Amino acid sequence: MAQTTSMEEFEALLQESFEMDTPEEGSVVKGKIIAIEAGQAIIDVGYKMEGRVELKEFANPGEAPEVSVGDEVEVYLRAAENARGEAVISREMARREEAWDRLEKAYADDQRVEGAIFGRVKGGFTVDLGGAVAFLPGSQVDVRPVRDAGPLMGLKQPFQILKMDRRRGNIVVSRRAILEESRAEQRAEVIGNLSEGQAVDGVVKNITEYGAFVDLGGVDGLLHVTDMAWRRVNHPSEILSIGETVKVQVIKINKETHRISLGMKQLQEDPWDLVGAKYPLESVHKGRVTNITDYGAFVELEPGVEGLVHVSEMSWTKKNVHPGKIVSTSQEVDVMVLEIDGAKRRVSLGLKQTMRNPWEVFAETHPEGTQVEGEVKNITEFGLFIGLEGDIDGMVHLSDLSWDERGEDAIQNYRKGDMVSAVVSEVDVEKERISLSIKALGGDKFADAVGGVKRGSIVTVEVTAIEDGGIEVEYEGMKSFIRRSDLSRDRAEQRPERFSVGDKVDVRVTNIDSKTRRLGLSIKAREIAEEKEAVEQYGSSDSGASLGDILGAALKSE
Repeated sequence: MAQTTSMEEFEALLQESFEMDTPEEGSVVKGKIIAIEAGQAIIDVGYKMEGRVELKEFANPGEAPEVSVGDEVEVYLRAAENARGEAVISREMARREEAWDRLEKAYADDQRVEGAIFGRVKGGFTVDLGGAVAFLPGSQVDVRPVRDAGPLMGLKQPFQILKMDRRRGNIVVSRRAILEESRAEQRAEVIGNLSEGQAVDGVVKNITEYGAFVDLGGVDGLLHVTDMAWRRVNHPSEILSIGETVKVQVIKINKETHRISLGMKQLQEDPWDLVGAKYPLESVHKGRVTNITDYGAFVELEPGVEGLVHVSEMSWTKKNVHPGKIVSTSQEVDVMVLEIDGAKRRVSLGLKQTMRNPWEVFAETHPEGTQVEGEVKNITEFGLFIGLEGDIDGMVHLSDLSWDERGEDAIQNYRKGDMVSAVVSEVDVEKERISLSIKALGGDKFADAVGGVKRGSIVTVEVTAIEDGGIEVEYEGMKSFIRRSDLSRDRAEQRPERFSVGDKVDVRVTNIDSKTRRLGLSIKAREIAEEKEAVEQYGSSDSGASLGDILGAALKSE
């Protein structure tokens, strides 16, 4: 009975030893390196089980393996025995299992993990996290795009786990998150030592269209292009270069966003403090054109002080033209100060004011009655525009084209580009108008002809044409028409045919019309006037003398 009991105990102990010493497949077990041969380590994993592991599985990426006989290592038992009677083991899989346990704990606790970038893949890099391989996206390498990742390869450094899935074997890490965190701590420390208005030294780190980023010792500040100098700066590269050390003033610090605004011009004297004294109104100064727009040109009087020459103040004569056709960038010009607004830091300048008003000059050199010559620049429905000296125009109205023709007919005789002569009739400097007359070139024939003639005057005319309604006559080159009813006092003698072309006839002037340039003439009125004069001189109808007697006596006395 006792013997039976002892056998049962022995079997139990034997079974217990089997269960204790025989490792389970698919688990991590401890073993000892008993030999190294042919690039492999022979490892005893207990229970007289041995396996082989390639030495490279003991090395970190990019490093040589550091193992020797007698070292205790952990391996992953894939199978208890293969065809050669050896255990199938893996150091790499053991490291991976160990790493995953460690990484899952770090991920749960939101802790950093150490790793090394060892390869490049599409969209990023591979990172060894001590046995587990993670993916590092290109956007998570640094706070700014990295062009050359060579210096980072193989370097042990901390990473933050963004996502992990053990079942799929996926791990995504970030180096950028670590940098941003340390950067934020450093930024907070630097910002804590800065104050608005403080002057500090910084290094130009980057230059953009709108300004430059300046490193203040771990924190960047923005130096806007408008705060670089008092003068106009078209691009920051005009006065700054990357790597240059500059002195700047802290203009503003945003405690929430940690953004810092910097300025350089604030450390210089503001030229606007002296503008009023240096540039009095109506004073003329030389400046340089810095910018041209649709509405005018900006002229720099001195560094930091610019004024605007509005397009309306650029030229006396060139209206509705682009400023770029009058001045060019970098051109030196003389300008007059028209207005200064110190509060808005604006100076209004005039370009045309530095030159004499061409209409004033023309009025002085061409008084009324002066004959001028010019090219027909334009023809409109109301007259001609003639180009004159000083790049100005004068206008000949339709009514000033001809004495003899209607204006609408006379303008048909002119073409654009024709050279014509005219007489200055009026100059209005304020309205910038010059009135010209072409018909006045030969003088006023009508005025000359009737200069000594008045209504009631008796003049001698020559018959030039016989018509049914009367006769056409000429006096001093001026044509007039005497109607049939004015040909005689006697109705029977009111016959045009009793006259012949070339006859000389005395007539009485009944009207002088300067507008139509016509004389009103009448033979009948002359006869009536003569009869009245004879009656007054030689008698009356009451004296008993007949009209024939009176006229006969008058004729005899003559």
